[in-house]
Amino acid sequence: MEFESRILSRQIGDLLYASGYTLGTAESCTGGRVSETIIAIPGASNYFKGGIVSYTDEVKTQLLGVSAETLQEHTAVSEEVARQMVSGAIKALQVDYAISVTGTAGPSGGTAEAPIGTVWIGYGDKDEVRTFKLTEDFGRDINLAIATNKAIRLMLDFLKEKLEGNNAADDSNADAIPSMEV
Repeated sequence: MEFESRILSRQIGDLLYASGYTLGTAESCTGGRVSETIIAIPGASNYFKGGIVSYTDEVKTQLLGVSAETLQEHTAVSEEVARQMVSGAIKALQVDYAISVTGTAGPSGGTAEAPIGTVWIGYGDKDEVRTFKLTEDFGRDINLAIATNKAIRLMLDFLKEKLEGNNAADDSNADAIPSMEV
């Protein structure tokens, strides 16, 4: 899966480099894994401005501007927080696009509303933020690998749609790469 993520990351890099747009990340449970996958590609400094690891609610509010009310009402493992993390990363990092990941990777920390394996991924730009929810628990290491891979894949599809046209995501040769879809 790491190999697939790197291939997808290279495709993201090619799109961003060619267009002149920039990318940033806001990560909680993945702790910088998405950023690491992006910067593993030579030349990433041309389009990747940085990432914020917001492992605690305090960092989410202070650095990303996530609303304390949203955190209290919905918890950190929620669609609403994933959305606000994307918007906050775009603003804080002054980027065109951002990816966010927030969840409970395990082995502990799950709740009835957000059991272990629940991960919300946010991705988008200043005009549109989309989300995706992972819900299965395969153990901490695999949960984190799946979340990282899925975040990269979702961002690639979003960029293809935005930068190459509405049907570009459907034409993706990334589908030829084996993946662990969840």
